[in-house]
Amino acid sequence: MTKVALVARNTFRELVRDRVLYNLIFFALLLIGASLLVGQLAIGNLEKVISDIGLSSMRFFGMLIAIFIGIQLVSKEIDRRTIYSLLSKPVHRYELVIGKFFGLGMTLAINSSIMAAGIVAALLWVSWGYVPQISAVLPASYMIFLELLVITGIALAMSTLSSPTVSALVTFLLYIAGNFSSNLLAMADTTDAAPLKWLLKSLYFVIPNLSNFSAISTAAHGQMISGARLGFATLYVVIYCGILVSIAVLVFDRRDFK
Repeated sequence: MTKVALVARNTFRELVRDRVLYNLIFFALLLIGASLLVGQLAIGNLEKVISDIGLSSMRFFGMLIAIFIGIQLVSKEIDRRTIYSLLSKPVHRYELVIGKFFGLGMTLAINSSIMAAGIVAALLWVSWGYVPQISAVLPASYMIFLELLVITGIALAMSTLSSPTVSALVTFLLYIAGNFSSNLLAMADTTDAAPLKWLLKSLYFVIPNLSNFSAISTAAHGQMISGARLGFATLYVVIYCGILVSIAVLVFDRRDFK
């Protein structure tokens, strides 16, 4: 585990120096700041508008980071030929893959914390005191972070299977499908064809159910997310990401770089 932590730390340091990462964070914070102006112009609850736009910005830009940096975690080492120097060191391939995943996970955790702090600061600025959205933003930000971990796992697994372009496309399509995966179960309950019912239910369990992490609207209305839901979402991520990282490890371990 020491070697995994070392790879994760080096990956984190490398990503922190990435200009693309700073640009995405800047635009996310810019949108959060812009929500102050939009909230002033909108008719309705100002705190709700800021929470909604802020959390949506966090999710969108976090998704971009998870996909476009996630698919480069392994492929970049191969393209730069640095994979040979890494594998020549006393580091197993599985340790490299797992370390890369945790390195990006650490980066996403810090980015999400910065964006969440920006939303809370914006809420404090307009309310000059406590509002329910302030407490609700924190668990909602955690749910978004969990969702980003799933996307990172998909991007990492795809990066060991295909080219960066295909990996990005498939990861994005799975992200879109994951937001509507609950509809597959509803469709399975309405059909009488046994093969189609089996296929729809199988797809439901294979495609990531990102609706588990949908909490933006709840937080925007100042409603807290239950501890049971947070616990279930965390367990789901541990299991699903464990499977994805295991697939990435198995594929990467069998790749020939000669």
